[in-house]
Amino acid sequence: MEDTIFKPLKINDIMKLLPHRYPFLLIDRVTEFIPREKIVAYKNLTFNENFFQGHFPSAPVMPGVLIIEAMAQTGIILVAGTLSDAERENRVYLFTGIEKAKFRRPVIPGDKLVLECSNLQHKMQLWKMDAKAYVDGQLVAQATLTASSAKAEELN
Repeated sequence: MEDTIFKPLKINDIMKLLPHRYPFLLIDRVTEFIPREKIVAYKNLTFNENFFQGHFPSAPVMPGVLIIEAMAQTGIILVAGTLSDAERENRVYLFTGIEKAKFRRPVIPGDKLVLECSNLQHKMQLWKMDAKAYVDGQLVAQATLTASSAKAEELN
């Protein structure tokens, strides 16, 4: 990805960087990207999301673990988007840690979940990021996330 002019990444661009697919792809668009530094993305939530049907039928709330996953996917786009095509080839990105996770308020159907990740540290194949999620400018969740990458064939 180029360091100069950034144009928002739409869903097809996102799917080139992430292996996730429906129903587990939790990013709709990337609106800001500064390689090796910061990314801002969002997920529009509708009542039709499969997890709202069972969590909870009478009061739908996005599960906290999926908010964390959405923040992690955003962070992986930051990592993958920073690497060259050759460096990204046949790589799988894995969650290695969650620290200091806090949930401030429920995320419900109709919300636009804005996700921000900032790179705190990068050593070899390990990245540590500060992740935050907002709805209407209000902080709803935050965590320090770590991830690593491995060649896909190493996992088999």
